Amino acid sequence: MTKRNPAGLWTLALRRLRADRVAMASLAVLALFLALLALSSLGLVAAGWEEEVAVSYAPPSLLGPDAPVHDGAVAARAAPPPNAFDPLAADIAALVSERGEAIAAPAPARLATLPFGADKWGHDILLKTIKGGETSIVVGLAAALLAVALGTLFGAVSGYFGGVVDDLFNWFYSVFTAIPAILMILAVAAVLQHKGVATIVLILGLTGWTGPYRLMRAEYMKHKGREYVLAADAIGASHWRKMFSHIFPNVSHVALVQLSILAVGFIKAEVILSFLGFGVPVGVVSWGSMLNEAQNELILGKWWQLGAAASAMALLVTAFSLFTDALRDALDPKLK
Repeated sequence: MTKRNPAGLWTLALRRLRADRVAMASLAVLALFLALLALSSLGLVAAGWEEEVAVSYAPPSLLGPDAPVHDGAVAARAAPPPNAFDPLAADIAALVSERGEAIAAPAPARLATLPFGADKWGHDILLKTIKGGETSIVVGLAAALLAVALGTLFGAVSGYFGGVVDDLFNWFYSVFTAIPAILMILAVAAVLQHKGVATIVLILGLTGWTGPYRLMRAEYMKHKGREYVLAADAIGASHWRKMFSHIFPNVSHVALVQLSILAVGFIKAEVILSFLGFGVPVGVVSWGSMLNEAQNELILGKWWQLGAAASAMALLVTAFSLFTDALRDALDPKLK
């Protein structure tokens, strides 16, 4: 009779995730956003988000776009009647008669409404939201990868070696955590100054490594004295190999959970940076820049850009948070 090998941590975690309906629904939402990100990056979706397809501040319409209108025709209907006392009226009339064909040429047709409305320049809000999501999600994921990589590296070195090395990293950690997070972000942003997606990733990654560092340091301190590490030391394995070939696979679930948690936080942080003027440069759209524009539009009663960006971000963040909670429960070794 053959013995069945016991299921590993990742196998058990996958089983728990599959049994969790909320986790699967959240994963489906995340997969949809990632698919839109990939299609947008390839230019297959939202490639023409900068095209002026509608009139300025075209309102949203659930029944679909209305018939196109010509800006020239709208302007002609809205133009005031000629002033009979204008001393230049006769000259203007002569120029109009001479160049009538050029002046009467119709302007490009624009839509009066769109399913999700349009912004000040007539850009489709739906396409703009998809393109903005590409920037915000890339910033969140890339910054989270950088922060987790730094936190894992610092935590591994500190927890494994201990002593003076541990004291040095703990002092460095204490300096970062003693300053409020938003002030630290603004300080790094002021030093870097240059605007761009890479700059935002650096700002968030260089200020967000403290959480992963604390957890990974504790895990390495706990694992470095276990039998499998001592056995690796007995066969002459190097410190680097013991740290990242033997210990890290056993604590990688901690790094994975931290990655998902930080991605959510960094997507929201990008909005704050863009709102304060440290975000993406002019010509690059993100959910943060859309919300920054929307604050002026609300005064005019134009709410649809705010609604689209906020709804998309809320849906993504909620799905990410729910999936992170499910992933953390599934990877909890106490549930094995």
